[in-house]
Amino acid sequence: MKDRIRELLERLVPTGSVLQRSVKSGVWVSATKMSLRLSQVLMLIVLARLLSPRDFGLMGVALLTLAATRRFTNIGLNAALVQQKEENVDEYLNTTWCLEIGRGLLVFAVVFLAAPYVGTFFGEPRATPLIRVLGLSPVFYGLRNPGVVYFQKDLSFHRDFVYQSSGAVMQFAVGVGYALYSPTVWALVFASVSRPATKFLLSYVLHDYRPWPSFDLEMARELIQYGKWITGSSIIGYVYSQGDDAFVGWFLSATALGFYQYAYRIADMPAREFSSVISKVTFPAYSQLQDDIDELRGALVQSTRLTAFVAFPMAFGIALVAPSFVPAVLGSEWTPMITTMQLLALYGLLHAITRNFGALWKAQGRPDLIAKLGTLRVCCLAVLIWPLTARFGIEGTALTVVGVYVFPMLPIDVYLAARMVEGRSAMLYREYVYPFVAATIMFGSLYYARGVLEVSPLVELLVLVPSGAVVYFVVAALLERRFDWGIERNLRMITDGVRG
Repeated sequence: MKDRIRELLERLVPTGSVLQRSVKSGVWVSATKMSLRLSQVLMLIVLARLLSPRDFGLMGVALLTLAATRRFTNIGLNAALVQQKEENVDEYLNTTWCLEIGRGLLVFAVVFLAAPYVGTFFGEPRATPLIRVLGLSPVFYGLRNPGVVYFQKDLSFHRDFVYQSSGAVMQFAVGVGYALYSPTVWALVFASVSRPATKFLLSYVLHDYRPWPSFDLEMARELIQYGKWITGSSIIGYVYSQGDDAFVGWFLSATALGFYQYAYRIADMPAREFSSVISKVTFPAYSQLQDDIDELRGALVQSTRLTAFVAFPMAFGIALVAPSFVPAVLGSEWTPMITTMQLLALYGLLHAITRNFGALWKAQGRPDLIAKLGTLRVCCLAVLIWPLTARFGIEGTALTVVGVYVFPMLPIDVYLAARMVEGRSAMLYREYVYPFVAATIMFGSLYYARGVLEVSPLVELLVLVPSGAVVYFVVAALLERRFDWGIERNLRMITDGVRG
């Protein structure tokens, strides 16, 4: 038995061609993401029973502050190193380490000093000490071993699995353990800080590179020159991904923010995390294929097909089961977020099926597109978010986020991604049609069945989830047989890549 397990693990070590390494890396990234999100979801479910929506809102205010300072100081060093054509980037690592340490200390100082003003701005002075303790997170991040960049650059995601999942396990243990001892918002704070602290220690165990405090100005300029657009896109990304959270917390209340953020996490997480697996693997893979436009086009189409195949049923399924999931799993206290969760499930879908475009743009040396498109999206959100939130509350905020993504962002994203590989928008839209049809049939049939059944929310949830999976895969198989969709070839490619 042990020999079989060892043989399987050896077979999954990313080796071989770019395709085989990408597929095997995808397995490890998937395992990493699943372990991370499973531990987070379990922690959130447990804590939802122990803490109040206002506690989550207070934590949300603190995390918004930390995220803002980190995003505004993100200079894209890891992306710059991964994009480098040279396999060995050791000469850059000491400079990278010094820059990251400086950034971490700067973020801590800004967060510590700004904490009382942020608490006053949101009308929540209780958030001040939470914000200051959370400021330790970027310090731990800056001190980590810069050699961990090789986990992604070399597609060595089997090491990244240990690195990432260990931090998630510690976060879960600290968060749940402290909440059982003292059910207060500090359980969320200590859980958040424990994760980067654990990863800081593990980074020196898992990689043998040892940084030394030395700084090369020319190398720093080279890295920052590439990373400047990552900085811009990071800032814009914060505004459009968390600006709505900040607006809800300021315009409505911390309790409303707790509902909104929790609905967002649950609705967006499954599809987003799967798409992030694709994005994380395709960025280094796209970078290695950047000079072969035909191979690059094929890789984009296949990654889009696979992402859509998984994202559509996840998003439609979340929208379907939300009325059962919330009271059965989280408790009746969280029912005000059901409609918001259903709307944000659609956002999660749109976010997922376009996420790997950013990896393509970065790999092709055009990270500026992420910042420019983000700016357009922020402008659209700014026009609509106030009136819709004032009229409909957090449901109006969710409607704004979804509406702006449907138009104009989705058509523009698809057009630019297709043009970059010398293709047409239709080649990507085609990959959305089949999973949309299958997911729509799944949703419609089970929505009707739910109206006929008269059972408790828990039983309804237990019936809907497996039934939805069966209906979707049956319809998908029929579409594959009738129209030669191509998803079967994708799945076989993954299987063959794992087998080597």
